[in-house]
Amino acid sequence: MLRQTERKRKTNQNETEMSTEFTTPIVFFAMFFALVYGMAYLLIRKKERLALIAKGVDATIFDSAKSQPSSLKWGLLLVGIGIGILFGKLLTVYTSLAEELAFFSMICLFGGIGLIIYHLIANKFEGAERS
Repeated sequence: MLRQTERKRKTNQNETEMSTEFTTPIVFFAMFFALVYGMAYLLIRKKERLALIAKGVDATIFDSAKSQPSSLKWGLLLVGIGIGILFGKLLTVYTSLAEELAFFSMICLFGGIGLIIYHLIANKFEGAERS
């Protein structure tokens, strides 16, 4: 009995070591990519702003995205994800659909519907500001 628990501990340690050996390079390259992408974005943004200043144009076009309520977007997305989880559970209980498929499809479907609703509301919001 004691030998079996020792074997289980050894296999759990090996699995843990193997998973960290696998995830460490992935995390490293993901962070490297994010850093390079972020720096490139900042350099391009700086060049765009300098070009606008050189032409004498006001740089208020960069501030237009701040006027839209981002909390509404996140709220609708999270509500959509919550409804997707609920409907995914209902699908797994009342149908023979696989659990992973039901949850993934419903979360994507209702999260996307939430973002579409946000887009429609934001367009009405912009139309009211222009008038």
